[in-house]
Amino acid sequence: MGSTKRVWKIATLASMVPVLIAGCSSTTTSTSTSAPATSAPAATTATATATTATTATKGEKVKITYSMWGSAEEGNTTQKAIDKFNASQDRIQVEVVAIPWESYITKLNTMATAKQLPDAGMLKEDAVVQWSSQGMLNDVSAMYEGTGSKPLDSLAYKYKGKTVAYAAANEILLLYYNKDMFDKAKVSYPPSSLDKAWTWDQFVETAKKLTVDKKGKHPGEDGFDPQGIVQFGASIENLAWQLETWAISNGGGYYNKDGTEVRIGEDASIEAIQKVADLYLKDHVAPLSVGQTDDGIQRTIIAGTVAMATNGAWNVGTSLNTAKKEGLNYGVAVLPYMKEKTTLNTGGANVVFSQTKHPAEAMEFLKWYTSEENNWGLISEGIWMPTLEKWYKDETLTHKWVDNPNFPPYAQYKSAVVDYAQSSAARPASWFYTNNTTEFNNLVGSTLGDVWTGKTTAKDAITKNLDKLKAANKGK
Repeated sequence: MGSTKRVWKIATLASMVPVLIAGCSSTTTSTSTSAPATSAPAATTATATATTATTATKGEKVKITYSMWGSAEEGNTTQKAIDKFNASQDRIQVEVVAIPWESYITKLNTMATAKQLPDAGMLKEDAVVQWSSQGMLNDVSAMYEGTGSKPLDSLAYKYKGKTVAYAAANEILLLYYNKDMFDKAKVSYPPSSLDKAWTWDQFVETAKKLTVDKKGKHPGEDGFDPQGIVQFGASIENLAWQLETWAISNGGGYYNKDGTEVRIGEDASIEAIQKVADLYLKDHVAPLSVGQTDDGIQRTIIAGTVAMATNGAWNVGTSLNTAKKEGLNYGVAVLPYMKEKTTLNTGGANVVFSQTKHPAEAMEFLKWYTSEENNWGLISEGIWMPTLEKWYKDETLTHKWVDNPNFPPYAQYKSAVVDYAQSSAARPASWFYTNNTTEFNNLVGSTLGDVWTGKTTAKDAITKNLDKLKAANKGK
């Protein structure tokens, strides 16, 4: 998806259920002008701390507010879901604070200065750790205590070892493929099982078999015309945040483990990025993509021009359901790997602001609001994945989630998505644990622009801009 705003609207249309910031929202492009700034509150509010919860007079409901971005109409839709919560118990009354997308962070900053922040609210992925570093978010580690199931560990936003938010939904990166193209070429489908994942070389060789020019020739064959390709074998989504998958898989990454140091300048990271670029430049198996628009599945699998492409799990519900009904025969698989089997997971956050006088009630509401049962329309459509461990480990619940006509076959999806998401290969995207990812990813996107077209190499581009990238990570 191009932005969180677009995802929010898709969710509104998908179901009359809580319309939270979804995992695919994190795919805002490096050149997007629609995404809000994610700057933390001014220094005057940096020392704000959680206020001890007050107890309402007996018989009187505790009133809390929940902020979200969107129009008045969208706010009304969210309020309908919250009305259900308000009617379900007699202790807490929740009111929606709808703020336009374009002014969301600005408005929250103003409210923070006046010490009038909502009790809870939506917060874009790459703003969570930054706001927490300014003392504006509550520790929510205890939110799921005593419930018997908590979100997957990879869905916890952490700052200095404390969980400051949980993702409202889960998303991981997958490999999608057109079964008919594979069948026509008499090529075996990509593996859905992690233990059988393709190496990068296997992936490239398979892509060559599926790449065809106007004469029916494949890359490497005499007479093959790279300018006359009518079907490409593969496409790797090269938006900056998704591209980190391959740097990690090759033994590098964008950052060190705690996000304090930049690693994108290491040989392993540079080599991985160049390999992605070479799918177009040298291997001739991928179309040109300059990493600026997140419509990869629409441009490739759905358009019928590419046999296999990477992107997020949300595509099952946001675009592939319709294409499937129109005859697209697609499947899902685990990603190939360079040295380490890797996929990234993400999911937009709901937070409890530290200025609230009712942190316990705010957490109780968010726990209800983000529960699978109250977001079932989005989950059953395939837009969101559950967050709680029990949906991945309890086969009865997994069947309830996956065994429906909106999804690929149960066994395939369970292996390539459900099992994959709880495996050691699933790692949190960098905004779960480090600051300044917006500025850093934007700079990565602009730095690599000429790499995709072959005007420069990944090594030269990154080396030239490495000091700027390091400064961006420090927020300078």
